[in-house]
Amino acid sequence: MTGSSGEWLELSVEVERAAVEEVSDLFARYGYQGGVVLEEATRPAADGVSLEPIPDGPVWVRTYLPAGAEAQPSVEELRATLELLGRLATIGPLQVRRIHERSWAEAWKAGLGPMHVGTRLVVVPSWRRYRPRRSEVCLRIDPGMAFGTGLHQTTRLCLAALERFLRPGARVLDVGTGSGILAIAAARLGAGWVLALDIDPVAVRAAVRNVRRNRVSDRVQVRQGSLEHGMGPFALVLANLLARTLVELADRVSAALIPGGYLIGSGVLREQGDMVEAAWRAAGLEVVERLPEDEWLALVAKR
Repeated sequence: MTGSSGEWLELSVEVERAAVEEVSDLFARYGYQGGVVLEEATRPAADGVSLEPIPDGPVWVRTYLPAGAEAQPSVEELRATLELLGRLATIGPLQVRRIHERSWAEAWKAGLGPMHVGTRLVVVPSWRRYRPRRSEVCLRIDPGMAFGTGLHQTTRLCLAALERFLRPGARVLDVGTGSGILAIAAARLGAGWVLALDIDPVAVRAAVRNVRRNRVSDRVQVRQGSLEHGMGPFALVLANLLARTLVELADRVSAALIPGGYLIGSGVLREQGDMVEAAWRAAGLEVVERLPEDEWLALVAKR
């Protein structure tokens, strides 16, 4: 929860791509509800409207803490650990700023524009004007304090896989929904019903707003919580998380899927792919496709 003033501390650091996973894990240990935001450097795309990531460019890793005196020890511990990691990788200095929850969305607006993903999807920040072509499916997203604008490779990989593996009328589960972008995309692409889960109440509020903005409240239900035994059955599970979490949830996801159902998991570095696939195989899930982008992977598995 925020302090009495509704203020947060934003902790951010610029890192080389090779250190993103390690720094993200570190930030998750200190951040509120383990939340971490990854933001790539971008540049205008060839169409002059969209943005695209800069290949091999740096990544900003961010997390948030409720402002207050009790946050200072965590800030200092994080700073000291980053200095140690900086001996092995290119990691910039920790930057700390105070931010009001109401002004969070403003921090995202500068430089964000429409982004085409897959063959039909266009992710459009809610404050931008965009007229979709007849074949395009437009997702209007305001991240609030939640991860997921469509800019990061892990989100793009999930969206592209979703286009291919979603069947009309399917029941879908989105674990760690963040801004709700994957759940909304599933509904807009023809899912019959979508359950979107997140442990972070701030993410839940952002997802609910985005669901309403995209007029899919009749098919998307947002809940605070995590995947529990007995949930389901679902024809498709979406999980844009971290590799270790995908391993930990393997048995529960498998139990929640119908026979022949699919799991789309992302947030996996290329070198972690075999580890995740082994855990999924042990849970009765057969990986049928790996989708790479830069150093990231999305894995698609069938029960």
